[in-house]
Amino acid sequence: MEITDFAKAQGHWILAKMGKRVLRPGGKELTKKLVSELHIQQDDDLVEFAPGLGYTANLALHHAPHSYIGVDADEDAVRELKNRIKGRNTKFQIGNAAETHLPDESKDKVFGEAMLTMHADHRKSDIIKEARRIQKKGGLYAIHELGLVDVDDTLKSEIQKELALAIKVNARPLTEEEWGALLEKEGFKVNKVYTNGMFLLEYRCILEDEGFFRTLKIGFNIITHPKALKRILGMKKIFRKYQRHMNAIVIISEKI
Repeated sequence: MEITDFAKAQGHWILAKMGKRVLRPGGKELTKKLVSELHIQQDDDLVEFAPGLGYTANLALHHAPHSYIGVDADEDAVRELKNRIKGRNTKFQIGNAAETHLPDESKDKVFGEAMLTMHADHRKSDIIKEARRIQKKGGLYAIHELGLVDVDDTLKSEIQKELALAIKVNARPLTEEEWGALLEKEGFKVNKVYTNGMFLLEYRCILEDEGFFRTLKIGFNIITHPKALKRILGMKKIFRKYQRHMNAIVIISEKI
């Protein structure tokens, strides 16, 4: 992913440029939990919203589903995914998660990670509605997002503002209750919820997610790119500041 201005680039693409492959709030642990709880079968037709670097796509495809479609608005991401991930009935397409143009009630399982958080609440609803539209009755919809814990409206607004400034994305995390209510409002029943600390940029989490040698490589890349280092330290400062009030959340829901 080409970055011309580190001061303005979105935080997740800076981390990807430095070599980080796992970019989800709850790390590899919650992503694996999400895929496991989808119980992917060989006759399942899957859709992933915003597959990003393709880590979760690879996990899902390991279960040999009938088909997989990854929908991403980033043309560069789609181009790279097409080059790196190939398989039977595997497709990546440029598109909007709120308007995929896929047929009604044609998919068994839909999932997305770290993307609803990046939208205003009305836009979150549009994406959830689209997931429901393309799903068969009883289909599963799984999300892995950034959550809030023990916040009032003032603190929530403060966190959202500082987070947006740090990562250069208009992030709007919600509490567990708010995420559940949003899904239920759009016709889903919450089946299971899993949470984890938000330690994405902590050393022990990077080591667990990336392994020893890749962690060394990421560290070397960061210290040799001062502008990236400045941005990453800024993000880490905000994550630590609000660590008690932020978490990662996976919700498995069912279309009713």
